[in-house]
Amino acid sequence: MCGIVGVISPSGDPVIGLVYEALLALQHRGQDAAGIVTEDAGRLCLHKDNGMVRDVFGPEQLRALRGDVGIGHVRYPTAGTSSCAEAQPFYVNSPYGITLGHNGNLTNAPKLQHELLQELRHINTGSDSEVLLNVFASELLSILTQPSSPRVERVDSDDAPSPGPDGAKAATAAGVSTTPTTKAASPAVRWSHLAGVEAMLPTEAELVQALRAVLRRCVGGYAVVAMVTGYGLLAFRDPHGIRPLSYGRRRPVVETPPSSGAPSPSPGAASPANDEWEYMVSSESAALTSLGFELIGDVPPGHALLLPRSGGAKLHNVMPEAPKPLAPCVFEYVYFARPDTVLDGVSVYRTRLRMGEYLARQILDEWASHDIDVVVPIPDTARTAALECASVLGLKYREGFMKNRYVGRTFIMPVQGLRKKSVRQKLSAIQSEFNGRNVLLVDDSIVRGTTSTQIIAMAREAGAKKVYIASAAPPVRHPNVYGIDMPTKAELVATARDDDAIAAELGADRVIYQRLDDLKKSVSDEAAEQGVPFQGLDCSCFDGVYVTGLGGDYLTELAQKRGGAADAAPSSACHLLDRLAVSAASS
Repeated sequence: MCGIVGVISPSGDPVIGLVYEALLALQHRGQDAAGIVTEDAGRLCLHKDNGMVRDVFGPEQLRALRGDVGIGHVRYPTAGTSSCAEAQPFYVNSPYGITLGHNGNLTNAPKLQHELLQELRHINTGSDSEVLLNVFASELLSILTQPSSPRVERVDSDDAPSPGPDGAKAATAAGVSTTPTTKAASPAVRWSHLAGVEAMLPTEAELVQALRAVLRRCVGGYAVVAMVTGYGLLAFRDPHGIRPLSYGRRRPVVETPPSSGAPSPSPGAASPANDEWEYMVSSESAALTSLGFELIGDVPPGHALLLPRSGGAKLHNVMPEAPKPLAPCVFEYVYFARPDTVLDGVSVYRTRLRMGEYLARQILDEWASHDIDVVVPIPDTARTAALECASVLGLKYREGFMKNRYVGRTFIMPVQGLRKKSVRQKLSAIQSEFNGRNVLLVDDSIVRGTTSTQIIAMAREAGAKKVYIASAAPPVRHPNVYGIDMPTKAELVATARDDDAIAAELGADRVIYQRLDDLKKSVSDEAAEQGVPFQGLDCSCFDGVYVTGLGGDYLTELAQKRGGAADAAPSSACHLLDRLAVSAASS
């Protein structure tokens, strides 16, 4: 789970303000690292580091990120490690200079890495995002250097004519070397018209052809935004649309740089010089609409969106011969996305209302004689479902926990000890809402049980007579391999336990899980009401059905890898993370 954004302004306006504020809107999707890269006259300006967006980028860094095209990324690591070397965007210099940000996970990354080695490409990190970038670069380069390509001639290096002074200037401006190749080199690549930068850029057809090969080779869930130096932006989504990707547009606005050093993206008067549309792609529509962009829609599964510097947006089906059914990750609706986001035409907020409604009806069906006094949400993502659940049950809804917003999401913290400690740092109970009452706690999901166990104990300490807990999602019994660092089966509290055993493990008097069919209906019913075609959902962490298929012993190898990494983690690292969490909570 990461957040990605890309912005292009054909009018030439700086985009750093838009990229920065879009990342702030997507901060919930990744709190481990942040990065932004912009293009300024053929040069890429990059800054990335571990930390939150506000910590990684200050006025000095923002002023240095010049240019009218840019992409940004907030990371929650699912593959590789959390080192700053794996912060995104990643960059490769050939061909052209390509930089890429990626949300998701490739399930065949080891196989691809081996293939890239045969293609003489080096992978420097353990990140599957770097693998994906190099697959794209390799495929594009192979297309550009084919003898049949109109822009390439196979000539001996001694026969290659000099580009001339004008051509050399153009090539240098585009970041392309004009140094003659040696006799021992492969057949030289000669641009058709070095005097014009446009002649050196990839064509629309070449980019689509390369992306078609990428989607054939890369298996998993992924949404990608990339920048090709000199060309502009491109964005694409995996064949099943597992990971989200929205796009929109707005008219250019007059920007006034604030004192912080970053241009403000607040909408203003239309630029008199150019009325070309500015385009943005983002993991969530909320980032678009909050910055004044009109939501056009979502990049369909297996499609690519091309946004050249010349303006306009072109959507291409890059897998016309093998269309796949749309299967977005259901956890986006349960937990990951902001409630004000619309994913594939379906409102996240309204699906969560339906989750609460169906959960309440299940309680009435299975436990008509319940003795619940009050419904209390576990903030923040469960609030919407809890509110509707209380309404349908005809019970009081109360805020029983206050949240320290300076402690990150415990679900995505890398160390179990840190997760346990951070729950108490993040939440505190309001005693008056628990004392002497039978309380129904409503959470979005129960995964490891870490958060639930701690919160149930806090409710009892606050004086609750009985504590019941309801999950707006079914029992999580399988790892999610498409971009969520879901624990291995051994770490999941629902593994090999029925509801009574889970309740005992959590310390609850009763546990109620949303039925999977009702969870699916929460999305499909809302889609039907909005007139949006509904094809299906990726529910693999609940039902163990992986829409892309998993080769060989993938899950076994994943469990061994994650288990070994956890065992090898030094205690000093845990202590350091604990100190960082304490510092964040007290700052």
